Amino acid sequence: MKPSKLAIVGLGYVGLPLAHAFAKAGHDVVGYDISAPRIAELKKGKDWTLELTEADLKSVTINYSTDPTMLEDRDVIILALPTPVDDSNDPDMSILESATKTVGKHLKKGMIIVYESTVYPGVTEELCGPILEKESGLKCGTDFTLGYSPERVNPGDKLHTIDKILKIVAGQDPKTTDILCDLYGSIVTAGIHRAPSIKVAEMAKAIENAQRDLNIAYVNEIAMMCNGIGISTKDVLAAAGTKWNFLKFQPGLVGGHCIGVDPYYLVEKAKQLKLSMPIVTASRAVNDGMSGYVVDQVTKALPKNARVLVLGLTFKENIPDIRNSKAIDVVHQFQKTGIAVDVHDPFLSPEKITALQMTSGSLSGSYDAVVFLVPHKEYLKAGTKGILKALKPGGVVYDLKSLLDADAVKKAGALYLAL
Repeated sequence: MKPSKLAIVGLGYVGLPLAHAFAKAGHDVVGYDISAPRIAELKKGKDWTLELTEADLKSVTINYSTDPTMLEDRDVIILALPTPVDDSNDPDMSILESATKTVGKHLKKGMIIVYESTVYPGVTEELCGPILEKESGLKCGTDFTLGYSPERVNPGDKLHTIDKILKIVAGQDPKTTDILCDLYGSIVTAGIHRAPSIKVAEMAKAIENAQRDLNIAYVNEIAMMCNGIGISTKDVLAAAGTKWNFLKFQPGLVGGHCIGVDPYYLVEKAKQLKLSMPIVTASRAVNDGMSGYVVDQVTKALPKNARVLVLGLTFKENIPDIRNSKAIDVVHQFQKTGIAVDVHDPFLSPEKITALQMTSGSLSGSYDAVVFLVPHKEYLKAGTKGILKALKPGGVVYDLKSLLDADAVKKAGALYLAL
């Protein structure tokens, strides 16, 4: 297809790689974000998310800006923005609504406005469309059209990049869908799935992550039962995994901006329809309760006035993203018990840790327990021997993902615990 004039609104973990992919394919790309520090950083060829290298950024031309008037001459505007939940686990679409108002103020006839944010079915057409109409004075479906193409980016994953993930695409009408399929097809080699409607595409994205949440909740319950029996969850799953159709999920903490959040969007839509989702709700309760379970398992094995070192604060390995991190919840719950807890994360600066109201620790310290939560590459390189250096004689090692050498821990005279 011929190059299009695009704008990507929101230059985070999703928006920046998307802008880069379109620019690499020869499209005229504006990268818009309300954060002046973020724009300044990108203009210098730096990306704090670590999704793109300095070489990646310098290999393409992207017009980075905080000026919304830059949106006015675009053919397609794609919004790639977070849709979190609030303290009550209700969907918080304030970021999406605010950005939609901004886009609406600079909307011109003939534009296509595409949303990549995870939402419940109906948000694009029933919430965002009317906002765009109100702010622009234009008619949705006539003067401009809507599209939806859910992001499937896995932060930190250098294998499943945007071009290698099959893309769901839906437009408000067949012509818009054709245009968007061609547009996304110019950057995605894995293929395009043409959804019959925007609502179908919205629902498909929401259930992808909810399904993972359900399966992880199941193995978390199994892990708690194995702990109660006194057998290894890792051994049980290895044995069960020998059957060809056993789904190989692992227990753990479920955080981040997707799996731990998206099911609540389904629950919200169910409320609107006067329905309930007991399975989804129960799974969320199980997974949200795992931080407390981990803390309880460790504290039961500790003496009074114990000192604990938590390894890893980000929501997953090898990225600096702390959004909805359950490792942070673990630290907070240790703090509530009165236990002295230090934290260490190679992807977070001491200043960032201090800003989180936490105390930085070290693998060269002397702790009653080391709680290994996030398997950053630095910890895996240090190995069991390196992690044991932070432990007092006879201390406790909690290995959330069962990645350490349990026999070596026990041989060193320490108590080994795992989920």
